[in-house]
Amino acid sequence: MLQLEQRLGVRLLNRTTRRLSLTADGEIYYEACRRALWGLSEAQDVIAAGRQAPAGVVRLALPLAFGRRWVAPVLFGLAKDHPALRLEIGFDDHRTDLVDDGIDLAVRLGPLEDNASLTTRRLGTQRSLLCASPAYLATAGAPADIPGLTQHALLVYGRRDFINPWPLPDGDGTMLYQPQARLMIGDGDALLQAAVAGCGIAFLPDWLARNSLRLGELVPVLMSSAVDTAPIHLLWSAGRVVPPRMRVIIDALVAHAALLHE
Repeated sequence: MLQLEQRLGVRLLNRTTRRLSLTADGEIYYEACRRALWGLSEAQDVIAAGRQAPAGVVRLALPLAFGRRWVAPVLFGLAKDHPALRLEIGFDDHRTDLVDDGIDLAVRLGPLEDNASLTTRRLGTQRSLLCASPAYLATAGAPADIPGLTQHALLVYGRRDFINPWPLPDGDGTMLYQPQARLMIGDGDALLQAAVAGCGIAFLPDWLARNSLRLGELVPVLMSSAVDTAPIHLLWSAGRVVPPRMRVIIDALVAHAALLHE
């Protein structure tokens, strides 16, 4: 390292008896080297792209409930069909930085910020509806209108510092209703379980509530059909060659998106 610093004519590391840390010049040099290594990886991917069989590691970042229920089954099928394909799958509703976290593909629910460093492919639109268990409605009654929701136990997805308003139908358009949560739950599957258990009324994505609605565990409330609530996108780093191991996943998820509302 000392020889490198002498050759560059700058100090790259702050040195003490207890720790080492990068100087400002060291940070610049590190970032340049990281990008150079990324470019080398891209060059290798160009060569690998000529191979037909998907092979190698793909790191994915998926939202919790949607990732488990809708994306994971597709990935498991691909893993079975392509033994040389290795998948590292993370589940988290917090958005990750693809480059900093070394993520190849990510699925995002909700609006996206403008980011020239990312390539996006829209998979579809999440649709949601109010629903509750028959047992809850038998006890508490059904609200007659949206203002009547204030008299009910509302089950809300969110965190203490953030609750998404509910875009509910209002005449020919929609209104943003800010629910007051009886239960606030940060996981979609647990929110579904609370609704089925009769804890109150929830605003659930149709892909999450579908089976419970078919089984009669839940029934719609105030809504005859679901409303659009959030776009669904697939993301990867812009400018990179998409190798076969990523292309097979992208194509499979795009094809599977046609079944999102069935």
